[in-house]
Amino acid sequence: MNLKLKYKELINYPYFFLLILIIYTCFESCSGCSQSGIREASRNRNVNVVERINTRHSFQEKTTIKMEKVDGVYQIPVEVNGVKMSFIFDTGASSISISNTEAIFLAKQGLLSKEDIKGTQSFTDAIGNISQGTIIVLRTVKIGDRVLHDIDASVVNNLTAPLLFGQTALGKFGKISIDNNRGEVTFE
Repeated sequence: MNLKLKYKELINYPYFFLLILIIYTCFESCSGCSQSGIREASRNRNVNVVERINTRHSFQEKTTIKMEKVDGVYQIPVEVNGVKMSFIFDTGASSISISNTEAIFLAKQGLLSKEDIKGTQSFTDAIGNISQGTIIVLRTVKIGDRVLHDIDASVVNNLTAPLLFGQTALGKFGKISIDNNRGEVTFE
């Protein structure tokens, strides 16, 4: 029981994710593999540029994504650093937000490194609670045929926090329209 209490205290520690990532990178065996060049190339791209990956479309065309209603909220498919995830489409969230679980998974896959950590910040949730989180940079955020590069995101110090697709990404798309009847969101 005492061990369980210490584990709960550790998970709620404000710098839990940062601590896990530092420990993980200390034991990581790769010291300059071929991926380091890819990582550096990604860092040198224009920050926050939306690009299309499907060259047959012009930039004026729309991208429509099907939303899925789950437990009363709309979720959309998003790829983060090449990993497919389902995010809550949240126009009220100030940033993309992921839990420690996703951040640790990305780190274990080599898709999130200590260079991607910008620091910590206090956040206010929907019910007014203030908590510490870690600010990271997501190298790629793909929705439909559009890709954003180097987008700030927050890691919530909670293993079960929902994934929120907020304004650090949504604000880069310009005009967005929602069709609740069809369950679609359109990026123009």
